[in-house]
Amino acid sequence: MTFLRALPIAIGPLLSMSMAVSAEPWLSEIEVSGSIVGEARGFLEDPQFEGQLDGIQPSVAIEPELDWSSDDGIYQARFVPFARFDSRDNERSHGDIREAYLRYIGDDWEALAGINRVFWGVTESRHLVNIINQIDAVEDIDEEDFLGEPMLALDLQRDYGLFSAFILPGFRERTFAGDAGRLRTPLPVDEDAVRYESNAEEWSTDLALRYSHFLDEWDIGASYFYGTSREARLVLSDDLTRFEPRYDQIHQFGLDLQYTKDAWLWKFEGIVREGQGTFGALVGGFEYTFYQIHDSDADLGVLAEFLYDGRDDDKAPPTPFDNDLFVGARLTLNDIDDTAVLAGGVVDLETQTTSLRLEAERRFGNNQTLEFESQWFANVDDGDPLASIEDDGYMLLRFTQFF
Repeated sequence: MTFLRALPIAIGPLLSMSMAVSAEPWLSEIEVSGSIVGEARGFLEDPQFEGQLDGIQPSVAIEPELDWSSDDGIYQARFVPFARFDSRDNERSHGDIREAYLRYIGDDWEALAGINRVFWGVTESRHLVNIINQIDAVEDIDEEDFLGEPMLALDLQRDYGLFSAFILPGFRERTFAGDAGRLRTPLPVDEDAVRYESNAEEWSTDLALRYSHFLDEWDIGASYFYGTSREARLVLSDDLTRFEPRYDQIHQFGLDLQYTKDAWLWKFEGIVREGQGTFGALVGGFEYTFYQIHDSDADLGVLAEFLYDGRDDDKAPPTPFDNDLFVGARLTLNDIDDTAVLAGGVVDLETQTTSLRLEAERRFGNNQTLEFESQWFANVDDGDPLASIEDDGYMLLRFTQFF
């Protein structure tokens, strides 16, 4: 579903809710902010497949943000469109509505209608329980960028926890790199050949529930999801030249925990999924922070997490994180320019397939940031899902102008 097709799903509830609002609360001004991003991603190795780009891949992205709140603070509205223009991969040039909603805030409850992004989870290396939004996979392979999801949402706050319910009346297909794109599957994905298990196809209504609470040093979250899987099984086309995405109906139960004690953060996420076979998966580990290292203002965090996934690759989309170890470090200088560096790697404990990543950022003045990012792969086993991108190590420079 493109962002244009998703728009009517959001506008309907917005119009119906806004008609009930008196004229007076709408007198506040709309706040406009956002960012313009210039990006250059460079691949140092020759492409693995014929027709793929090499060298430098420039692109530009824009994400304006429009925010409005009534004078009494009861009503809020937000609109966040997004567009990227890539010079070398047509499939990476795309647009989306990240957020477009109206929210009502009561004394101990909130209601939202429109398009929104929702994040669940606590771990660093993989976000197992985060299932509301579809991944925008052409943005990055780190699964940190998400498409906007049409929804009706209700939050109820009680002394014993927060209860959240979501009705999701429109599915978003995952984005995939095009024929010329790097960091793609061995064969291009034919998104026009998409198939669904549900007879309603992309208009199937998904349901999600979540309970979260804070108990002393513990953060607790429990969730349930029923609907169309955000992961697509890729089936070989009849002419053996393309992959065709298949989206299954699933039930997923999730649990996320975080325990905070002094400089320690202990983290856990686990799921049980039915519908692509039945399997469990988990991520668990810790982050320990050394504060003011060498009598400076800088903090150094050390991270380690174990990843396990018990899925059957014949019934569910394959994953590289079946029996892996993540280790990393986060350096925060706590200076006026918010300088920070994160470095880490994931190693398969059976095949030694390794993925390495470095991220660094620094602010300039009040409205500019410069980021450096690098991703590399080593010792990639031929049967690993990362095999098709083992030669796609890259370095990226990103300049962001905020307004």
